[in-house]
Amino acid sequence: MKEIIEQQREYFNSNVTKPLSFRLAALKTLKKVLKDNQNQLDAAIKKDFGKQRFENLLTELYVVQDDLTVAIDNLEVWASNKPIPTNVLNDPSTCYIMAEPLGVSLIIGPWNYPYQLTLAPIVAAIAAGCTAIIKPSELTVNSSSLIAKLINENFDSKYLHVVLGGIPETTALLEQKFDKIFFTGSVPVGKIVYQAAAKHLTPVTLELGGKSPVIIMEDSDLELTVKRLVWGKFLNSGQTCIAPDYVFVHSKIENKFLELLTTEIKTREYKLENGNLVQIVNDRNTTRLANLIDPGKVHYGGKVDVKNRLIEPTILTNVTWDDKVMQEEIFGPILPVMTFNNLKEVIRQIKERPKPLALYLFTKSEETKNKVLSEVSFGGGCVNDTIMHISVGALPFGGVGDSGIGSYHGEEGFKSFSHYKSILDKPFTPEPEIKFSPYTTEKIQMMESLVN
Repeated sequence: MKEIIEQQREYFNSNVTKPLSFRLAALKTLKKVLKDNQNQLDAAIKKDFGKQRFENLLTELYVVQDDLTVAIDNLEVWASNKPIPTNVLNDPSTCYIMAEPLGVSLIIGPWNYPYQLTLAPIVAAIAAGCTAIIKPSELTVNSSSLIAKLINENFDSKYLHVVLGGIPETTALLEQKFDKIFFTGSVPVGKIVYQAAAKHLTPVTLELGGKSPVIIMEDSDLELTVKRLVWGKFLNSGQTCIAPDYVFVHSKIENKFLELLTTEIKTREYKLENGNLVQIVNDRNTTRLANLIDPGKVHYGGKVDVKNRLIEPTILTNVTWDDKVMQEEIFGPILPVMTFNNLKEVIRQIKERPKPLALYLFTKSEETKNKVLSEVSFGGGCVNDTIMHISVGALPFGGVGDSGIGSYHGEEGFKSFSHYKSILDKPFTPEPEIKFSPYTTEKIQMMESLVN
């Protein structure tokens, strides 16, 4: 690993990755590689946890391809110098901000969306002009192995290289000096990565998680709300960092909401025996999720197939903050429902807890929308939808507080792998003597006039 990192540093220092022509060629190569190997990508992820072709196209490959398209179309603008107005003290001169790649980067991907969340940061690194060591998750063996094959066979290891392995390999990588670390995963592991980066003063982007709330007001279009909520919650069997984690529904519409929720789940034919559920990634997480289901609070669902790592969509009611399911990020197909009468109280309860990665509000009221969006801190989210904000390639994605540091997608991804140098460019022309010694009374008076 150390040898590969040293080779990448030497390659980066040769300046070969900096020309826009090189970056664009690499982006187009990655785009073609993913397109040409789509069937292999489908097959590998299905082996890992049963994700079907449509879901792979929608939630994995589309997002990456959209990121690639946005980067290819906008790279020249992103990389151009940004003019900044000068001031009277430096006249005549030109000021601008100049983007430069940070250097050798480390990208650590997660298991829940092994293609999207590992490859999208690579797009940003390439666009910025960095080299990258990529460490995909060891839990999705087939998907990660295919990522390694596609990257390592199509790119020089001095530029992009995938390292496979588990905790020992990740630990060994984190001991090395990088110019940028990009991590997607859990909060506890994110803290470990942050501590490792601090030893080298390495800048980091941390894409973490948290309990993302849903607020459903009594004026919402309830049928459409439920349709969008069920899709977003049970997509990937709830194994999504921005999945709706729990629901606050207004007490006046609770019964109708629960009725529609049950009907919608049945309509979408989410059943253990239908073969349309994404598997829970491993036995440990299956057991963990099963233990979060309180049989006494199950309104719908609750069935678990431990052998095949399947859990049917489950609705829990009469839930309180003291319940086990509310003590951690669920990351599975379990939806706790709580009721409220006062929006102010909902906002207070959310603000008392770690800042979530996402928030979803369903309402027709502009006043309610403005109140929630201005008063509650969260990474990003939707009004009257769930999850779809991540599908917009030009919209920054990231967390705040416990849910993450920094953002990416579009120009934000380019920025996350770049340093912006501030430049004052002055011509060889005569300038006022005011800044040069001796500092006479007249010069002091002139400075006082500028300050005051």
